[in-house]
Amino acid sequence: MPKLTRIYTRGGDDGTTGLGDGQRVKKHSLRIEAFGAVDELNSQIGVALASGLDATLAKWLRSVQNDLFHLGADLCVPEQGAQTARGPRIEQRHVDGLESSIDGVTAKLGPLENFILPGGSAGAAQLHVARTICRRAERACTALAEAEKVGPFVVKYLNRLSDALFVMAREENRYRGESDVYWDSHK
Repeated sequence: MPKLTRIYTRGGDDGTTGLGDGQRVKKHSLRIEAFGAVDELNSQIGVALASGLDATLAKWLRSVQNDLFHLGADLCVPEQGAQTARGPRIEQRHVDGLESSIDGVTAKLGPLENFILPGGSAGAAQLHVARTICRRAERACTALAEAEKVGPFVVKYLNRLSDALFVMAREENRYRGESDVYWDSHK
């Protein structure tokens, strides 16, 4: 566990930042954009949690936040050094956990009958924002993956997580007695 005795290091004053393997890269590099988007997603999930979500969803989201730190650690070490670096990584079990949770919530909600607009309760709306940030993080990670290798489950996890955040938003609305906001294709 890292122990931070000082928050600022001055190491980034030249426009670079350090990766987990010690190399320095530009702060606007694809890798930094990718784990910056993951960090933003984690922060947005914190905002959703602060809105007072259903306790079951809150427990699940705290676990997701922890997974996102694993994902950030995974992205922080370039793949060529990942085998020698010891640290948490996103694994198939994380993806499987999301799929299981999605299936469980979807079974309670029933089939989706129309496209849903973001909204409903405050918590559901925050989860929809998290979903869109998750999609951006996924796009950043796929761009990085085209330039260099990333962990084998990074993109897959983010893809499932955006689906999970969608069903969580629907579940939060159901829990609050709010209707989902349906798209009206005839307006």
